[in-house]
Amino acid sequence: MSGEDRRSLGVGWVALGLFFLSGCTTVAQVTTWSDESCRQKVKDQLQSILTDEGEQGDIANRLAVNTTVVLATGSLGPRPFGVSSPSGTDYSFFVQRKGEGCLLRLFGRQKGFTRYTNNLTYISTRSLDGCACAE
Repeated sequence: MSGEDRRSLGVGWVALGLFFLSGCTTVAQVTTWSDESCRQKVKDQLQSILTDEGEQGDIANRLAVNTTVVLATGSLGPRPFGVSSPSGTDYSFFVQRKGEGCLLRLFGRQKGFTRYTNNLTYISTRSLDGCACAE
């Protein structure tokens, strides 16, 4: 990785950090992973977003299952998380607490040198009905 690539990567992470520290949006974490219906809802909503983004159904399902397992078994705290597809596309998600509910938000995607981020209206949002989350 060249020095320019490292600087570009660093600038991206700084911008991401500033976005989340700006107070516009708070990141949450799902707290009801022990509830099978919540785990299923997260998986289904991840799969739905990935399918809408053009991922093949079987790949979207596999990515959603694997991501849900990692999120449910780790104690990562409230933070954005990424999903990398064999298609070469990387997706950036976070969970947001909204009132008593939780939202799954896709805010970024990158394929090759093409990156798209939308942290104002988001690329896609799904409700995580049946899940609880905390900031």
